[in-house]
Amino acid sequence: MTRVFIADDHPVVRQGLRQIVSSTNELTVAGEATSGQELLEQLAATPCDAILLDLSMPGLDGMDLLKILHREWPRTPVLVLTMHSEDQFAVRALRAGAAGYLTKDSAPAELLGAIRKIVSGGKYISTWLAEKLATHLGPDAERPAHERLSDREYQVLRLIAIGKSTREIAADMTLSVKTVATYRSRLLEKMGMRTPAELAAYAVRNGLTF
Repeated sequence: MTRVFIADDHPVVRQGLRQIVSSTNELTVAGEATSGQELLEQLAATPCDAILLDLSMPGLDGMDLLKILHREWPRTPVLVLTMHSEDQFAVRALRAGAAGYLTKDSAPAELLGAIRKIVSGGKYISTWLAEKLATHLGPDAERPAHERLSDREYQVLRLIAIGKSTREIAADMTLSVKTVATYRSRLLEKMGMRTPAELAAYAVRNGLTF
């Protein structure tokens, strides 16, 4: 029996996932968590064979959480199941250690197929994502500017885009105001822009906002 751990902060989503997982004789729900910290605490005492992970839970940033999971539980594959489209997070999620990426509007049969694939040691990605990954093997010049940013820089860009101040971003990311200001300066330089407003406009145009 394959044990699946569900990590999502929305009760309705968790209920739906429980029903899908329990609809087969080969899968069972090992546990549930509503935040990144709760997931890490429960995994220490709850063996499982796969994790279904929402990237946008309270607390820990989704990419940071993925890196921790990959480091601490390298043999437990993680399937990212999120509302964010593939062009927003998929490549970064796979780089951070995810074994697959699936959006929440996917069919139940596709979800079950993805779980089986990652448990067997494979990666679950769409045709579109496979082509995107191939692009990332090429030189940086072939990639959009935001795809050359570090995960931290990318996170700051998205928070700037929704109108958060430097102080608010610092609180959200548990960083000092000075550190966030440094990230912002680095962003402007890397993106070839002069003001945070230009960064925000770019993020909106490219669908990078929440």
